[in-house]
Amino acid sequence: MMYSSRRKPVLYFKEERRFLSGKCTIYKLFGLCMVLVLISLLWLQLSCSGDMSSVTRQNQHDPQPPPPPCPTERQAAAADDPSWGPHKLALVVPFRERFEELLVFVPFMHKFLNKKKIRHKILIINQVDHYRFNRASLINVGFKESGNDTDYLAMHDVDLLPLNEALDYGFPKEGPFHVASPELHPLYHYKTYVGGILLLTKRHYHMCNGMSNRFWGWGREDDEFYRRLRKAELQLFRPSGITTGYKTFLHIHDPAWRKRDQKRVAAQKQEQFKVDPDGGLTNLQYQVDSRQELTISGAPCTIINTKLECDQSQTPWCLLS
Repeated sequence: MMYSSRRKPVLYFKEERRFLSGKCTIYKLFGLCMVLVLISLLWLQLSCSGDMSSVTRQNQHDPQPPPPPCPTERQAAAADDPSWGPHKLALVVPFRERFEELLVFVPFMHKFLNKKKIRHKILIINQVDHYRFNRASLINVGFKESGNDTDYLAMHDVDLLPLNEALDYGFPKEGPFHVASPELHPLYHYKTYVGGILLLTKRHYHMCNGMSNRFWGWGREDDEFYRRLRKAELQLFRPSGITTGYKTFLHIHDPAWRKRDQKRVAAQKQEQFKVDPDGGLTNLQYQVDSRQELTISGAPCTIINTKLECDQSQTPWCLLS
């Protein structure tokens, strides 16, 4: 035992008492001290060697388990757990410069979807060109860049957070599912509204030819997309049994800090109410400037920095000047 091994030097000292009974000289005392020092050093050497060998044997027969993954790795894995089902969501977020909202949105949505066991990846389509913001074109880019590992997408505003866990983000097999319905959205309540958060299978989105690329600036692209849904004869679904009303979502946009681009340039005011029969995925023009994997508070997302292209002969309002 360790306790008895520490006492061995004292026992050796007791055994030397007969040696001291004779004539005590300085040389004898010095020799005795040297013997005790050597014995102490020998004991320490043997003790440490024994401890190290036992630790080595223990490690060989009972190796320590690897350290648990950090929270970031666990959350990233949870976003794509095959046991959650065969479908995977591409959460497409059209984006420009609203970083304070992004810092809230990504961790919130990652946790929300994990809790509902929705396989997903979050795609932030960041517009980095010098044209006006084009939400519809960015969603088209998100569709094209979402990869073959996803089979449905959510067109999701970065400033709208679902607060009710009963909201369904599952695979919309029967038809497009408008999560942020007019009965629940905190701001927009007209019947044909399909903005905010809309889920579609990739097949249904392709049937609509995506969204029109003619809408530069804020607004109206959702209304035109509603007409596309009807033209494709797709049945639109909305939540039922949700009792939280206009408190179902948290709208985190601050209009005083982030003013929307609502200007109407040239013929844009008249053109915004027209149906775009040919435009969409088929005439989308863009370049991916760069792609970056990012983790925000343990939540993974992909930033796709995108440069849109504009045919100013068709949509001169893509520039303000």
